[in-house]
Amino acid sequence: MIVTLRNKFFDMGILKSHRFDIPVIGVGNITVGGTGKTPHIEYLIRLLQTNHNVAVLSRGYKRKTKGFVLADDNTKMKDIGDEPYQMHKKFPDISIAVDEKRCDGVTRLSAETQSEVILLDDSYQHRYIKPGLNILLIDSNRMINDDHMLPLGRLREPAKNIDRADIVIITKCQKRMRPIDYRVMGKRARVLPFQQLFFTTLEYGKLRTLKGYEDTPTPMLKESNVLLLTGIASPKRMMKDVKPMCKTCTPMIFGDHHAFTKEDIQKINDRLNTLPEPHIIVTTEKDETRLLQADGMTEDMLKATFVMPIQVRFLDNKEKIFNKIIIDYVSKNSRNS
Repeated sequence: MIVTLRNKFFDMGILKSHRFDIPVIGVGNITVGGTGKTPHIEYLIRLLQTNHNVAVLSRGYKRKTKGFVLADDNTKMKDIGDEPYQMHKKFPDISIAVDEKRCDGVTRLSAETQSEVILLDDSYQHRYIKPGLNILLIDSNRMINDDHMLPLGRLREPAKNIDRADIVIITKCQKRMRPIDYRVMGKRARVLPFQQLFFTTLEYGKLRTLKGYEDTPTPMLKESNVLLLTGIASPKRMMKDVKPMCKTCTPMIFGDHHAFTKEDIQKINDRLNTLPEPHIIVTTEKDETRLLQADGMTEDMLKATFVMPIQVRFLDNKEKIFNKIIIDYVSKNSRNS
């Protein structure tokens, strides 16, 4: 009732949604848990950064600061949160900022940087800003028509509110789908006729060493006994995908955004040492930032830990269509257009 009333107030204009004179693209979801926001935002960064000055604005979940923070060379993970910090390290040439008040954040980013387009991270429920383009992500493994509102289910708001999206992306799909699969999933997602519908899957990159340990030899994954270490919202898909890639796969799962303690590190090390050699730790880019700052990581553990990067790939030969929609929107709404 509260969520519905709040949305009614925005729809009636009692609560105001603000537009900006700079292209703003919102990326969010209608459920709690991971739908793949970060790899999709990174896709948009790669798409746009060659021809535009890109900025990303996030709330900065679990950061130790308040208000507006613009990342620089001295920024630490605790200042902006793990996901913004991951993007800051991965894309040092773009502006990454956090602010719990998104309108203030967009205003300051627009004034203090040369940003030509702003990507809003996890913004679907933040209705004080009306993005010029609103992208909604839906996990293919948790379709919204099968779900319920919190606390009975995972929905943050009623499924009918999908109507605020301009683009709907069904994420984490199987790599091979039949034409009927696309039709059935689109129907289950309750996509409306005016909305653009796309499907993406996860692609895993080659193992790489932790930042600062680039000289460590990278082992052959298929010959390794892997301790798959995750602190992400939805680890099941990664567990399923990684298992066939290695000799054995032992998952060790922590909660989303988990801050690793000294006791956690000892448990991880103990679990690793129960695996036959050669054994390694494989983790995500998101977890890398927190592991590197955890107390108790020994040199041997750091050298035995490897990161598996993740990117998204569009299915059904629609990548060019998606790219054109994004590029056309930014170009037509640029201050210089």
